[in-house]
Amino acid sequence: MLATQVRSTVSLIEEGATVPFIARYRKETTGTLDEVAIESIRDRLAQLKELASRMDAILASLAERDLLTDELKQQVMSAETLSALEDIYLPYRPKRRTRATIAREKGLEPLASHLWLQGEMDLVAEAASAVDPENGVADIGEALQGARDIMAEWVSEDSAARAQIRSLFWTKGVITAKLSQGKEDEAAKYRDYFDWQEPLSQAPSHRVLAMLRGEKESMLTLHVLPPEEEAVAELEGLFVTDANDCSQQVSLAVHDSYKRLLGPSLETETRNATKARADEVATRVFADNLRQLLLTSPLGQKNLLAIDPGQRTGCKIAVLDSLGKFIESTTIYLLGERQSSEAAHAVLSLCQRHKPQVIAVGNGTGGRETETFLRGLGLGSEVQIVMVSESGASIYSASQSARDEFPDLDLTIRGAVSIGRRLMDPLAELVKIAPQSIGVGQYQHDVDQGLLQTKLTDVVVSCVNGVGVEVNTASRQLLSFVSGLGPSLARSIQEYRDANGGFKSRRDLLKVPRLGPKAFEQAAGFLRIRDGTQPLDASAVHPESYKLVQSMAKAQGCSVSDLMADEDARSRITLNDYVSDTVGLPTLQDIMAELARPGRDPRQEFEPFAFADGVETVQNLEKGMSLPGLVTNVTAFGAFVDVGVHQDGLVHISQLADRFVREPGEIVKVNQRVTVTVLEVDIARNRISLSMKSGPKPQPSNDQSAATK
Repeated sequence: MLATQVRSTVSLIEEGATVPFIARYRKETTGTLDEVAIESIRDRLAQLKELASRMDAILASLAERDLLTDELKQQVMSAETLSALEDIYLPYRPKRRTRATIAREKGLEPLASHLWLQGEMDLVAEAASAVDPENGVADIGEALQGARDIMAEWVSEDSAARAQIRSLFWTKGVITAKLSQGKEDEAAKYRDYFDWQEPLSQAPSHRVLAMLRGEKESMLTLHVLPPEEEAVAELEGLFVTDANDCSQQVSLAVHDSYKRLLGPSLETETRNATKARADEVATRVFADNLRQLLLTSPLGQKNLLAIDPGQRTGCKIAVLDSLGKFIESTTIYLLGERQSSEAAHAVLSLCQRHKPQVIAVGNGTGGRETETFLRGLGLGSEVQIVMVSESGASIYSASQSARDEFPDLDLTIRGAVSIGRRLMDPLAELVKIAPQSIGVGQYQHDVDQGLLQTKLTDVVVSCVNGVGVEVNTASRQLLSFVSGLGPSLARSIQEYRDANGGFKSRRDLLKVPRLGPKAFEQAAGFLRIRDGTQPLDASAVHPESYKLVQSMAKAQGCSVSDLMADEDARSRITLNDYVSDTVGLPTLQDIMAELARPGRDPRQEFEPFAFADGVETVQNLEKGMSLPGLVTNVTAFGAFVDVGVHQDGLVHISQLADRFVREPGEIVKVNQRVTVTVLEVDIARNRISLSMKSGPKPQPSNDQSAATK
């Protein structure tokens, strides 16, 4: 990445441009940087702003206390990281009353300074001169102890020493976990960590987060430490410069400093940094999973019945038209012969009246039983029966969004509607649910929630804008993720649409209250208007390029609509003829691709999936079975797969392929269709171990004891 690319991108970000807009419509300015690169620049810019803000605060504090020198100011201004900056500031930071502070109050700093130089002197005489019973220094021993307290603080605040020992923590530190006293019965799920240790540099994120969770729940005691002897030896190499009596006092101060001050301080810092690194990995895994889920193949516009299964309370059925509009609902009961007969009559009656092309069945409790019931009705091949993940549907049904959309419907019917709509268009429906509730993360409640929110929002925004949004049918929630809009303008668009009817052109968006030119510039290219007055409004061609396309059409002697329909006419266009100071080949190539397939959906075509017949519960599983499955979640230690028995099985990372796998994401993605072999079924603990290997299956690794989906 060139400096010019970074500067140009920073300039656009500072002007308020969004990541999708920059990546799609400012390729010439950035040198065709993608969203990942632009997000990294944005995040680094935020870090540098935080660093600059902290520098300003530190400089102000030093100046206020008359401690700021030119040399110190230069050191502060030269710090490249927050940790380096805090190391520089540490000796000058206002402190609570420490042992070193008390020793200084007793007048022992001159003695400490003399000892620190490690010159030849009469140690007893020097220490005796510092004895002052009235000031709290009763004897030579107390004088030397106070001096050592001061020197220990000097050691702990030395930036070079901190940097050296910090490096030792990372290169040779060991993370250890022990069972907390008296927690044997409560901590069963953490039994793998009752007496655990491994090099910090090799500890994977999921184990770190599992141990930290165990500590948070008071089940485990955790430490991160390097070899103490080596740490002290390195400090002595820095500070013990001779072999006399004074040097011995400095050595004692070094030992005390590491054990009491520097070691605990850097352990806390290292633990925090380790947690941050684990958070990054877990968040990245979650973000990758979420992207795959949001970009699941959409069924498209088809009439359907959506069923939220229930055994005791009945199956809630919602009838939806091809646009996802709710028509009617009913409840059927499958328990008992009479109720099953009545349920069959109700479903057949709905099918006769509404002619659904698909029946969507939630995959929760009773889902497979409901699917079996429906397949026995003889509906014919013209009606597809599709199992749909209902993860998060109950969250949506109780949300304010659902209440606003369906104020008169019971929340169970809202859940059925959500199941049906997420089959029609997963992206449009899932954006209504907080990503943390969708169930594709790893330790999502343990990681930094601010980081998680930022990264997951980035994914949602990227997916929404990558697919494009039909402005005349999109929900307010979906519109809110369009580049440049947000919740307020999304609500304004919805209210304007409700009051004035559908938008006829993108230019009509400028009539929406508070939607100004800047927001229009950012949003217009990602909003679609089909069958409007301007054919390009149905494409991802930005309005700023309309005149360019019109000139292309004119040069070919046709209209814009004809140019979009005529491949021969487009093939005669020489793109270099249209290159200018503001428009380059990357943008021109994007325009030509859009003219060929206006508003194309980047998601794959929908293909139905079916679980194995006769395998509906964990009790139906047998060791050695080969089954079709859907990947529901990918974690750092493996992948969870739904084989249709209401309990996902784990394919441990060691069982994903016949070769070594560094990261599960190399092999599997959320919603990927896979074939798995059953390794083990533990009904008592409700666990299923699976394999995707093609050869003989070794015993599975049990590394999921403290893992949650």
